[in-house]
Amino acid sequence: MTPLLTVENLRVSFPTRTGTIEAVRGVNFTLGKERLGIVGESGSGKSQTGRAIMGLTPGHALITADKLAFGETDLLKASASQRRTLRGKRLAMILQDPKYSLNPVMPIGRQIMETLRTHERISRSEARARALAMLEAVQIRDPERVFDLYPHEVSGGMGQRVMIAMMLVCGPELLIADEPTSALDVTVQLEVLAILDKLVSERGMGLIFISHDLRLVSSFCDRVLVMYAGKVVEEIEASKLSEAKHPYTQGLLNCLPQIAADRHPLPVLERQAEWKL
Repeated sequence: MTPLLTVENLRVSFPTRTGTIEAVRGVNFTLGKERLGIVGESGSGKSQTGRAIMGLTPGHALITADKLAFGETDLLKASASQRRTLRGKRLAMILQDPKYSLNPVMPIGRQIMETLRTHERISRSEARARALAMLEAVQIRDPERVFDLYPHEVSGGMGQRVMIAMMLVCGPELLIADEPTSALDVTVQLEVLAILDKLVSERGMGLIFISHDLRLVSSFCDRVLVMYAGKVVEEIEASKLSEAKHPYTQGLLNCLPQIAADRHPLPVLERQAEWKL
């Protein structure tokens, strides 16, 4: 059976005046109809991995891979028009900060309708009905009112839920969620995760869940990739994350708050040069 996504030796680099920055260095994984978590500190290459898959990396970047395939589609050889056809319909990515992802001069509802009508031949009334239903599904109260608001008129958490609604409205086969719950209250986080979980189980969607929250990833995902300095240093079943062997993963786990334990002095992650090799 062909995996939903195959990534072999993915590399993303950015040329600069002071040299080349290697943001992603030889990442390998496959994804089926499952929930794959990617964790690591800021700058470890998590988001750039997702953007490379989506074709959203800046034009001056150099992307290479032995294989980067979505089903039978070679993403490295796909034309710009083929990529645009895939994005939003079959492939979707929830970006981290809605302030930079939503169009500031277009009402929220029109942006969701635009996504639908770009990929499906439906009437404006049907697109409006589906957009409102999706806003309600991500726990937005009074979706009729929010539908006509502009992005600057909603809070950060509500903006993030709007982004989630926009990416889910077409029912993608693969969803990349980059910190999708970082600005949400804990109760709303659980509701949004329940929506994503339902899509994976009922529609057979694949999910790449990028996060800093190790506890959230361990409870929600099936597998976890731990990234450091652009590389995957460990892959482990999410339920066994506490049994991780790599010292970097152990260091991340050790930094988690522990209510019943004495945390003075606070633990410090001691990096080792060989982790980058």
